[in-house]
Amino acid sequence: MILEAATKSFSLFGFKATTMDQVAKLANVGKGTIYTFFKNKEELFDEIISGLIFEMKAAADEAIDPALHFHENLHRALFKMIEFRSQHQLMIKLFQEEREMGTLAVQEVIAKVEQTIISYIKEKLIIGVERKEIESCDPEITAFIIIKMYIALIFDWEKRHVPLSKEEIAKLFERYIVKGLSK
Repeated sequence: MILEAATKSFSLFGFKATTMDQVAKLANVGKGTIYTFFKNKEELFDEIISGLIFEMKAAADEAIDPALHFHENLHRALFKMIEFRSQHQLMIKLFQEEREMGTLAVQEVIAKVEQTIISYIKEKLIIGVERKEIESCDPEITAFIIIKMYIALIFDWEKRHVPLSKEEIAKLFERYIVKGLSK
């Protein structure tokens, strides 16, 4: 009940504006009850974000189809993680708070989520290299480039252009990451 109430409060008001009193009211418990399980708001917030990251990785794992090629699965998993990140109400509120207020705790969480995505992609790249499905590469740099490309195509591109479809992004991923620009 506490985690549900805190998630709701963080989603509605953001990290900075959420208080333990609000969480206690939403959970219909005394504030002391919350402190029995969590020593402060930051620890409660971290627990929620850890659960969110677990859900995001599970969604990515579910998107993988062993019958598909490596790059198709990488695209599906990555798109699912970014889609999860862009559709989950708490993440939307946190990105808004980071833009508007630059709250340090929120910046740290966003960095943690991005690092989780990079680590996830890095693991998949290492497996792809070991299975000889892709060329040898620096998996961390490659993962970083891939996530930045996806973020640019999904969020930055649509600021001044018509949003790209999932299929268009997949084609661009194949063109620039899988095939490259060489003839």
